[in-house]
Amino acid sequence: MSDKTNEKTVVLDTPILRGKSEIKEVVLRKPQSGALRGTRLQAIMDMDVSAMMTIIPRISSPTLTPQEMAELDPADLTAMSVEVVTFLLKKSVLADLPTA
Repeated sequence: MSDKTNEKTVVLDTPILRGKSEIKEVVLRKPQSGALRGTRLQAIMDMDVSAMMTIIPRISSPTLTPQEMAELDPADLTAMSVEVVTFLLKKSVLADLPTA
């Protein structure tokens, strides 16, 4: 899973408080088809909030709770959503995208 196309780390602008500790970054792994169940591909590609709140906990480490997802900074949700959409693109499409 160390392949950069299968795993992405998102550094959070606003850390998540879990008990007495803070989650400062979340690692997302490329979802298998089963992780997409209960959502629509178009909703995922549109970065629909409900779709992302369903998928992200299934592919995140640490696993985020529904409450943590609901309290995410919108900028952090957007950053994670972009990575989820990127996972769904074909390698040939990714190769044509500009890099930062």
